[in-house]
Amino acid sequence: MGALNEGRFNVELENGVTLGGCVELGLEREPETFAIEDAVKVLLQGLGEDINREGLRKTPLRVVNALREGTRGYREKVKDIVQGALFPEAGLESGIGHAGGAGGLVIVRDLDLFSYCESCLLPFQVKCHIGYVPSGNRVVGLSKLSRVADVFAKRLQDPHRLADEVCSALQHGIKPAGVAVVLQCSHIHFPSFESAFPESNHHRWVKVLVSSGSGVFANNKADIWGDFLSLLKFRAVNVEKIHPRDSADKCWCPSQTTSKIGPANSGMTSAVASILRSLGEDTSRKELVGTPTRFVKWLMNFKNSNLEMKLNGFVLGQMDTVKSTHYDEHIQSELNLSFLSQCEHHLLPFHGVVHIGYISTERVNPIGKSLLQSIVHFHGFKLQVQERLTRQIAETAASLLGGDVMVMVEAHHTCMVSRGIEKFGSNTATVAVLGRFSTDPTARAKFLQSIPNSTTTGG
Repeated sequence: MGALNEGRFNVELENGVTLGGCVELGLEREPETFAIEDAVKVLLQGLGEDINREGLRKTPLRVVNALREGTRGYREKVKDIVQGALFPEAGLESGIGHAGGAGGLVIVRDLDLFSYCESCLLPFQVKCHIGYVPSGNRVVGLSKLSRVADVFAKRLQDPHRLADEVCSALQHGIKPAGVAVVLQCSHIHFPSFESAFPESNHHRWVKVLVSSGSGVFANNKADIWGDFLSLLKFRAVNVEKIHPRDSADKCWCPSQTTSKIGPANSGMTSAVASILRSLGEDTSRKELVGTPTRFVKWLMNFKNSNLEMKLNGFVLGQMDTVKSTHYDEHIQSELNLSFLSQCEHHLLPFHGVVHIGYISTERVNPIGKSLLQSIVHFHGFKLQVQERLTRQIAETAASLLGGDVMVMVEAHHTCMVSRGIEKFGSNTATVAVLGRFSTDPTARAKFLQSIPNSTTTGG
């Protein structure tokens, strides 16, 4: 894909979608898209990249399409979704209780959403649960609850505000007795090259559980909340960890808690501000004032020139010392080496684990896990595509391990999930084989069997 010559392998389809590399979403170009493309070029040049190299030439347009898809909620109206989706449904005609279109609790659980964090512009994932109590002998089509939630998720957001906006929109749009919203939000951490290098116990995700209620749910101690939360427990939602409303002023974004750095590149921060304005945002809004600087700080983790010097320093100064020992020929492996990288096609993160297998002989000294982890981080902390990342790790490891190497990379791509191409929990696997692994299916099978199931998690 990214490692191939796109010009040779593209296949043009009648509907305008191009196969070869990442899947493109064909969106109509508007005047503001050109401003975003120019801004992305500034960011790439600030990273020391050649904007004309193969793999990056179309990145500005890809970023435009990803951003416009990820913020299309600004161009959608709840009224257009709800209007015509209310249906008459009688309540109980006799007896004691509530059901149907009058007083019966309706819940839709486990809606998978993606949103962009307004504090750092990185996408965060959301598991959304919505409940409402119908009134007026009418109910809303259940799919509309998901669509309304998606309208507000497809904007620059904060978890508390997202919950409040979904709740308020449904309350005003369908006029029920009450609405409850619970969101499970997961945001990727803001690592630096040092904090992830060579080994780290740093958790990959920052998680928060928030809620919002209106009408009969306005009081968070009301009995109806108990019913709603009890039904969420069946989905393993730890309702006791719901973030209290009085802590909403404390930003959850990990970019706010990382150590301070010097002034960011002014050209790059101006470019990010231009992107925000092109999306229709007010860059003077207090929540967005520091966003350009924080996004540039994230990007600078993936600047090539800094990484090469740091890797060399680690290899020369901190490499594990292992004495030569006699080994019968057998397959050695190091599994679950974590990595974080940045998709060069969309400037969005992808992450996962790397498994490395090699054939150990008396001529090959085993090397420490920390050095293999450093190799993974070195190649990960760049603008990358997964196929190239896999090959580069294999080639570097082979130079130290005698040439007989097999590498498997399992990754979750936020650029795929946030655009609706992949679903939560799905991942992409790539494999590189060198030396005897390329001709020995038994060796390949033995290494692959050593890899445990479900080694990666999406949140």
